[in-house]
Amino acid sequence: MRFGTLDFTQALDSPELLAAATAAALGASEPADAAGVLVSAIDPALADTAAFCEHYEISMADGANCVIVQARRGERTWYAACLVRGSDRADVNGVVRRHLEARKLSFAPMDAAVELTGMEYGGITPVGLPADWPILVDRSVAGHERLIVGSGIRGSKLLVSGAFLASLPNAEVLPLALTG
Repeated sequence: MRFGTLDFTQALDSPELLAAATAAALGASEPADAAGVLVSAIDPALADTAAFCEHYEISMADGANCVIVQARRGERTWYAACLVRGSDRADVNGVVRRHLEARKLSFAPMDAAVELTGMEYGGITPVGLPADWPILVDRSVAGHERLIVGSGIRGSKLLVSGAFLASLPNAEVLPLALTG
């Protein structure tokens, strides 16, 4: 399948284009769900959203960014993923903080995000995140027919449906994007 200027194939047919955690999660999912997840190799230097979209002729609204946040309340620290379209920003200090019942919320430090996910920074995807992490999916992502997301590595991207992202374990659909 072609999307933008990229050619996509079934992700499970190209495990070398996936982080180990991503491949394992797809391998454990329902075969019909996994068959709908496609992958394409990209230039790793173009993995960041704006550069990727411009180079591969894909709208920022057709991509979803996976942002890892670190929540704190008292002595407890935990992590969650937020998925918003590439053209939007997540309301981390409002909706996300309140939903997670955190006193303090910040973007996870890069080193912690990489170590805890087993994925490359700039390629982190919700597919294959630690099983106990909440995955907060913006409703505009959940309703999108086809979206580009990370694959767990910087050298490829996944093409998935919003419905697939909303069906991931621990996924919750919320109005996360800031408007205006």
